[in-house]
Amino acid sequence: MHRLGPVIKAALLQLHSIAGLALVLPLCLIALTGSIMSFEDEIVDHLNAGIMQIAPRAMPALLPDELISRLKTVPDAGKVAAITLSSDPSAAVHIRFARDDQGVRPSSFYVDPYDGSVLGVPRGEDFFATVRRLHRWLLIPGDAKGWGRQITGGVALGLIVMVVSGLVLRWPRRASSVKMWLKPNLGLRGRGLHRSLHAVIGTWVLPIYLVMTLTGLWYSFEWYKDGVVWLLPRPHVAAARMQSRQRPAERPEFAQKVGFDRAWSTLQREESDGFAKVQLTLPVGAGTVMRIRSWPKDSTLESMRDEFRIDAATGQLISAERYADKTLGEKAIVGVLDIHRGAILGWPGKLAFMIAAALMPLFAITGVLLYLSRRRLRPSHQRAALGDDAADRAGERQLAALGDAEGELDGVELRQVH
Repeated sequence: MHRLGPVIKAALLQLHSIAGLALVLPLCLIALTGSIMSFEDEIVDHLNAGIMQIAPRAMPALLPDELISRLKTVPDAGKVAAITLSSDPSAAVHIRFARDDQGVRPSSFYVDPYDGSVLGVPRGEDFFATVRRLHRWLLIPGDAKGWGRQITGGVALGLIVMVVSGLVLRWPRRASSVKMWLKPNLGLRGRGLHRSLHAVIGTWVLPIYLVMTLTGLWYSFEWYKDGVVWLLPRPHVAAARMQSRQRPAERPEFAQKVGFDRAWSTLQREESDGFAKVQLTLPVGAGTVMRIRSWPKDSTLESMRDEFRIDAATGQLISAERYADKTLGEKAIVGVLDIHRGAILGWPGKLAFMIAAALMPLFAITGVLLYLSRRRLRPSHQRAALGDDAADRAGERQLAALGDAEGELDGVELRQVH
């Protein structure tokens, strides 16, 4: 790659610089919020250990509908949307609420499974919800339905451009030297140090950034999601669809029958005691088909779950998707978030992804400093002497030469180490 022509190198350098300058703020914002959320589950569990656990009792736990009926007297309780139950007799029940007429979702509750008393509102939940909206949609109104999703997708595409162009520009003449690729020269000062940090640490995190962006695009563009689904190997199975929304007047006989108990009983028959926790989500509108997610006791990832569709009015099992029966392609599809966060590699992967995301401001700072130093290399009198067009052409030639000089810098740095 070191034999690329000076014009191509200059063009890539310009592309890399323009993309970086244009996207520096949203990139840092998205990366830092992603870093904050890396260990969200662990942080929230630690903050709320006192309300997530209760003393087990020698009595049966209340059924879901009875638990919910006891919340009617709680002032801050809204319309229940989902309930999470555990096979652990010492675990509290987590109840989430639907958005109100103003689009605001009330804070969730942890309740005692034996008497339905409210144990408390989880701390940190609202904070991480705001951070998540900032990460995914930049707090732009409309959330997933607004422009924020497309903007973050565009930023991800821009990061891919910077990663690829940066790799080409950084390619050393001695490409087989591991030290050349992975060891920064901390003995340099000024521009040399900035470039060494920018290039070498960028090499460290390049695979992680590619994984983050390629999986992040899944949440931004439907065409990208459709392409990934088409590309990954998976058998063609007619999936059971959730019932479409219906006006209440169309099915009045179900108005008072949709609850959790029938679906819960069906799930217990299907899963027996093999689950660690179960989340039951009520259908939206007047439908009756409930989505249920069940995490086995040996589950180590959020995506390692079985999914069921059960008619909440009759208790009839409509469909069951077992994680163990999925193909590799299907597991990759349901595990996009775990891959995006690095959780697929356990806590070391999450830690590596968190550090990589937190390093984004380093690339922003060193990149801006390198850009400013290139600008200072241009003679101040050049434009006045040659005119605008000639100065632009001279600037392009100088940038091309600078790209060659930067390509040689790796060899210079390596010699200085010795």
